[in-house]
Amino acid sequence: MSEERLRRVRERVRPFPDFPVPGVLFRDISPLLKDPAAFRALIDLLEAHLRASFPHIDLIAGLDSRGFLIGPPLAQRLGIGFVLIRKKGKLPGPTESVSYTLEYGKAELEIQSDAVEPGQKVVIVDDLLATGGTMRAACELLGRLEAEILECLVIIELKLLRGSEKLQPFPLYSLLQYD
Repeated sequence: MSEERLRRVRERVRPFPDFPVPGVLFRDISPLLKDPAAFRALIDLLEAHLRASFPHIDLIAGLDSRGFLIGPPLAQRLGIGFVLIRKKGKLPGPTESVSYTLEYGKAELEIQSDAVEPGQKVVIVDDLLATGGTMRAACELLGRLEAEILECLVIIELKLLRGSEKLQPFPLYSLLQYD
């Protein structure tokens, strides 16, 4: 049954050559989001992985913006809360923020200061891991709030970019891997 679900998810990831720049093969999850059976299969697979891996999770933290599409249904299935990690300037109230380097410049992420309590067990979710900079920044933010990061979880990992190396010592789980 898991192989069938994984096949259904994989079939709904659409490649776009030369986007956003020449030489890049973009992996688009829009068809996956559009197909309710494939999206259900995705959430089923992620839920099964988390239930098998961790006896207790307090929160799912989703990265702006595609982590917001995966995180809430996954958190709901697990009966836990969901928190936002957003681009700077998008959250009200007191926040923690971190700057990080992208392939093409700098960016900032933030989280509300009261989003996570010290010691809470958190899984960070996003759609894709490329170079790992954004996910690493999210780990740093959650570390400042003294969360226990259980895992970084993504649908797609671009292995050639070696983003998982940037995440050490935090574990990464990717459902689909591409070279």
